[in-house]
Amino acid sequence: MSADDYKVLVAKDIADLIPVFMKNRHKELEALRVALAAADFEQLRQLGHRMKGVGNSYGFNHVSTLGKSIEDGAKSGDRAALAATITEYDDYLSKVQIAYE
Repeated sequence: MSADDYKVLVAKDIADLIPVFMKNRHKELEALRVALAAADFEQLRQLGHRMKGVGNSYGFNHVSTLGKSIEDGAKSGDRAALAATITEYDDYLSKVQIAYE
């Protein structure tokens, strides 16, 4: 990913919601790791589906893209793809830069 891919522009009127949103994304990352370790593909599918919806709602389009990948990987049972996507999600969360418009 390029540096621009880590930049997110969020509407000022929801700025107060972003700290909780980000805290929930980190909890979600841990839940994804636990589900993958347990090979709980239904839990992974549900988490990915939720990510798809919530990411775009807050302006974090890449979260939605990763959520779709996780949901698809869970449906097919592709552990390697899921592990790679979860690692990418961890990287994204550690580098994302939020600006307010």
